[in-house]
This record gives sequence, structure tokens and C-alpha cells, in this order.
Amino acid sequence: MTAPSSAERKACWEARDQLWRCLDDNNDKAACCQNFQSEFEAKCPAQWVKYFMKRRDFLKYKEKMQTDGFTPAEGPKQPS
Repeated sequence: MTAPSSAERKACWEARDQLWRCLDDNNDKAACCQNFQSEFEAKCPAQWVKYFMKRRDFLKYKEKMQTDGFTPAEGPKQPS
């Protein structure tokens, strides 16, 4: 795989931003953003697509932890 040119990187990032904006506006309903998803996958290398989607999941999780806080799961009680 050759490194994408500056113009290719810019097109990829713009496609990613449009997809993420669509997902944010539609409460993460992928079916509503299929056109943006297809464009994103066409303009970005497959490794980048995988990375950016994992990155989005992480950022959403991080935001949730910052706003809602962390609640540990109920587990077995340890004797004191």
C-alpha cells in the first residue's frame, strides 16, 4: 500500500467527518447514513476505515464516562 497523497487524505477526512456528523444527527443509526458510509469506505484505505471507526467508538465511550461517570458492576461481596 502506498501512502495516500495530501488530496486523498483530505478527501478521506472529509468523508469521515460527514459520516460521523450523520451518525451523530441520527443517533448512530447506520442505515440512515449508508451513502456516507459507502463514500467513506471508497475514499479511505481499509486500515484507516477500521481505525477511524474504532476511534469513534472510543471517543463516544470516553465522553459517556466523563458525563455519566463510572459505575462498577455488582460482583461478589468480599468479606471485610
